[in-house]
Amino acid sequence: MHIAILTFDGFNELDSFIALGILNRVKKPGWRVSIASPQAQVESMNGVTVSAQCSLAQAAQADAVLVGSGMLTRQVVNDAALMASLTLDPTRQLIGAQCSGTLVLARLGLLADVPACTDLITQPWVEEAGVSVLNQAFFARQNLATAGGCLASPYLAAWVIARLEGQAAAEAALHYVAPVGEKDRYVAGVMAQIGPYLVG
Repeated sequence: MHIAILTFDGFNELDSFIALGILNRVKKPGWRVSIASPQAQVESMNGVTVSAQCSLAQAAQADAVLVGSGMLTRQVVNDAALMASLTLDPTRQLIGAQCSGTLVLARLGLLADVPACTDLITQPWVEEAGVSVLNQAFFARQNLATAGGCLASPYLAAWVIARLEGQAAAEAALHYVAPVGEKDRYVAGVMAQIGPYLVG
C-alpha cells in the first residue's frame, strides 16, 4: 500500500510532515508513505529542504495521494506541464488535499461537483475555479477528501488510514501522536470529524 504526499517548493511543513508522521504509525509489511515532488529536492516556506522519495509519475500509481499546501501553489496550478503530470484518478485512488492543495484538485477538475474545504486565503481562488467552499475543517465524498487549516492534517491522515486499514488502525495512529492526558478526547474528536464520511 503506497501513500504519496505531493510536496512542492514553498510547501507548508505542517501539511506534509504531520501527515507523513501519522501515516507512518501503521506498521504493516508493504505499507509505504512517500514525499512526492516534481524535482529531487524542494524547499519549504520556512527554508527546510527535503529530498523527494518518489516522483510525480510514481505518485500517480499510488493507492492514496495527499496534496499539501504551500506559498507557491498558484504558481503550481499555472504550470501547465506540471499540472499535466498530475494524473490522479479518484476511481482507483484515495485523493485528499489540504488548504491550497485543494486548489490543485479544483484546477484538475476533480472537484467539479464536490464541495470542498480549504483555508481562508485560498478560498476565493478555489471558488473562482468553480468549487463551493464549506465553512468546516473536513469533508469527503467517496474517494475525495479536503481539509482546511494547517492543523487539519490529522483529519486527512486518519481518513486515509481508516479507509485503507479500518477505524481501529486510524484510532491507534492518532492515539500514539495525541498529547498525554488528552489522548482519548483527542482521538474521539478527530474520529467525530471524519466518521460521518466513512459510511456509505
